[in-house]
Amino acid sequence: MLSEVDPTFKYYFCLHANETLNRLEQTPKLVIAALNGHTVGGGLEIAMAADIRIARKDGGKIGLPEVNLGVLPGTGGTQRLARCVGKSRAIELMVTGRTFSFEEAREFGLINDIYETENYWEQILTYARQFLPPNKASKAVGRIKRSVQTGAELPFQDALAIERELQQQLFQSEDAKEGLNAYVEKRRASFKGQ
Repeated sequence: MLSEVDPTFKYYFCLHANETLNRLEQTPKLVIAALNGHTVGGGLEIAMAADIRIARKDGGKIGLPEVNLGVLPGTGGTQRLARCVGKSRAIELMVTGRTFSFEEAREFGLINDIYETENYWEQILTYARQFLPPNKASKAVGRIKRSVQTGAELPFQDALAIERELQQQLFQSEDAKEGLNAYVEKRRASFKGQ
């Protein structure tokens, strides 16, 4: 498709992709990317907009090889990769265009974990369920995500102000009352997402 459209279309394609991935990154919902095959180019750019990335063992390669097409990873790849693995390593990975194993990606901090092939999807779903009521207060999970995502881009004092504001919102929730009461009563909290 990109080889057949004009440069203006390509520009707006990248703009729309940026807006879409920014929404994914900024939603108060925890987003888990399950990497169940090759995760290169745009696929990795989407995965990097997720909060947590879990790969399937021997599931494929990962990387941003766009330089081999004469372009750059233009839907957030240059910015997100640098934030995930550091500037120098990100530049090296992108200018060489090499793809690499999930194990190497885990060493770089690009992915969080690698799960065995057998029952991969069940393992992903089990992992994801731990962040939902009654196990966790889903509003707290979402506010943690928002605090980190927004705060990481701001000066420290401004980030602390956002953290305090989000904490104040949580103090008003039913789940915060439940969590604090459960702590005082020495029992396990049962959250409801409220």
